Amino acid sequence: MNSHNLVIYELDELYKIFEEIRKDINFNFEKINKQELLKLNSSSKCLILTKNEIPGLDNQMIFNKFPVSIFKILEKINIELIKKNFHDQSEILIGNYIFNINSREMFSTNNKLKLTEKEISSIIYLSKSKKPVKIQELQSNVWGYQSELETHTVETHIYRLRKKISKVFKDESFILSKDDGYEVNKKK
Repeated sequence: MNSHNLVIYELDELYKIFEEIRKDINFNFEKINKQELLKLNSSSKCLILTKNEIPGLDNQMIFNKFPVSIFKILEKINIELIKKNFHDQSEILIGNYIFNINSREMFSTNNKLKLTEKEISSIIYLSKSKKPVKIQELQSNVWGYQSELETHTVETHIYRLRKKISKVFKDESFILSKDDGYEVNKKK
């Protein structure tokens, strides 16, 4: 079972139906009252099912036209959860930058930079490492090269990536070249 959270507000009959089919659905759910609803905000990780639109909350699905098939309801919920999951996994914060994995873009307050798949993979790999990464490790784990002859290719790509970042963001210290390898400056 996935750990998706679904909150049901003012839809008692739907909650009862979900209780009956609990073992056949792939998300967690709970019914809340008005006081509990007031504690939620737009950054809540749950999806809210409700009869009427709740101002200030983006993560809600409104069901106000009945009858509707339970299969249609489950289909709509699953689609929303997939979209939410896709969005939640797409953006990561590294240092002063937001990276959108899906669009392969790097953002700061006023600028954005389009990256290649290898560039974004290299940055993510470097950011996850606790110590500088040697070029051979990048070559093997990100680029998939095994030959000693190919290190120059990877070094050239990292050099060009550093120049792209410097040109767009005026940041010379995001990817650092150390004696023992490359690292990403994660400091804000």
